[in-house]
Amino acid sequence: MENSRGPLAGIKIVELGGVGPVPFCCMLLSDLGADIIRIDRPPGYDGGAPVDPRFNLLNRGRRSAAMDLKNEAAVGAVLDLVRRADVLVEGFRPGVAEKLGIGPDDCLAVNPALVYGRMTGWGQDGPLAQAAGHDANYISLTGVLHAIGAKDGPPTLPLNLAGDFGGGSLYLALGVVSALLESRLSGRGQVIDAAMVDGSASLMALFYGLHAAGYWHDERGTNRLDSGAPWYNVYETSDGRWLSVACNEDRFWRNTLRLLGLNETEMPDQHDRTRWPEMQERLAAVFRTRTRDEWCALAEGEDACWAPVLSLTEAPRHEHLVARGTFTEVAGVVQPAPAPRFSRTPGAIQGPPAAPGQHTDDVLGDWGFTAEQLAALRAAGAIT
Repeated sequence: MENSRGPLAGIKIVELGGVGPVPFCCMLLSDLGADIIRIDRPPGYDGGAPVDPRFNLLNRGRRSAAMDLKNEAAVGAVLDLVRRADVLVEGFRPGVAEKLGIGPDDCLAVNPALVYGRMTGWGQDGPLAQAAGHDANYISLTGVLHAIGAKDGPPTLPLNLAGDFGGGSLYLALGVVSALLESRLSGRGQVIDAAMVDGSASLMALFYGLHAAGYWHDERGTNRLDSGAPWYNVYETSDGRWLSVACNEDRFWRNTLRLLGLNETEMPDQHDRTRWPEMQERLAAVFRTRTRDEWCALAEGEDACWAPVLSLTEAPRHEHLVARGTFTEVAGVVQPAPAPRFSRTPGAIQGPPAAPGQHTDDVLGDWGFTAEQLAALRAAGAIT
């Protein structure tokens, strides 16, 4: 695994393996240079992963050690890793880490400067803390899901971006980095309670403010950013593809009308909500007269705020994304490159995703375990 010169180089993190938000958070921290050991369940413990590990991109950049955390010796080994670490990240339901003997009190007792990051959907406390849930449930409770979708249709699920990743992973990563900065001043660690309901609610700050001001209607598909406005929407083209239009400002709207061959003086006022459905119908009819790429070619060099809606196959090939290196290829798999960019300490993908337990001996050895300790752990059934 190659060394990264990213801004988090030298930071050591213990990741208690999970799914979704915790792996994505740790992928980001690894891309920024952190040295992360992922503690996975032993292979075959839960029937095996349904996807070939090399395609599980959320696990890229970290080495994996397989441990049975129900084994007392394995718990001791995790605490030994914690002594050497700056951060531990876990995504269990509230109370599970404590039952295993690797909760915050256990870990801070051996490393008072540790940053202990916890990821849950509902949070560590509250009436729903112990309830099962997934991304869609968390964004349902916070108003996110209600706000997304067409006026006459059901709420539209925004993949699992708003809850798991936006409201979860990114807020946990911010919390980890913030706590690390503070610990450098105080010499003390702390616990981060990152809940997807909290993060997804935070993402809605703009809209709660607009709603309080009476500007944002609580009926989806009737506002300027939720497909209600004709000038902030997606339109189908003659080839069955789609084009996004986001000409909020007056000058961009005027440019759009000109490109569509519509007379500005014959169109209703851009901000007349009562005429939005009518304007949307007119724009939709014109966009259906050409292909997506023909419209893009027509708008090239124009300030109209149009963009093609690209598929996962098309996006990595777009000339702008190619020029910036937004996508890269590792071990034959095309994937997003590290973000954001740093001028002096650029991040890097430290390696392809690892299979559970692929590096147990090597990574534990690099973290200070002797051959005798590894043999004892294996004899005790703690590692495989």
